[in-house]
Amino acid sequence: MVSYKLTYLQVRFPELALSLRRQGAQVLTYPSAWTPPTGSHWEPLLRARAIETQSWIVAAAQVGWHNDKRESYGHSMIISPWGEIKAQLGSANREPEIAVAEIDLEQVEKIRKEVPLLRRT
Repeated sequence: MVSYKLTYLQVRFPELALSLRRQGAQVLTYPSAWTPPTGSHWEPLLRARAIETQSWIVAAAQVGWHNDKRESYGHSMIISPWGEIKAQLGSANREPEIAVAEIDLEQVEKIRKEVPLLRRT
């Protein structure tokens, strides 16, 4: 399995994820601490990165208040290469939570073979 970690800001820019995909990445991870005002972008951006890279996405997100001025959106999730959310946490629970999903790397190869997005040279 080939896996790479990207920072939370990099989810907005597909070029980095696509570059890692060209290098053989099958799983991309995104740690984050998005705020509630921008949290509505979190899921669609992650799903887009999964679909366009045909990779599994594991996105860990901080949740809750950190101090009087800083709150994180939460909503950690695991997304399949087809863009399906396989596990998702919310934002209300203040206790530690764990999202679990079976990552099928054969699905990655199957999708990449059936829907070839990258041109081979």
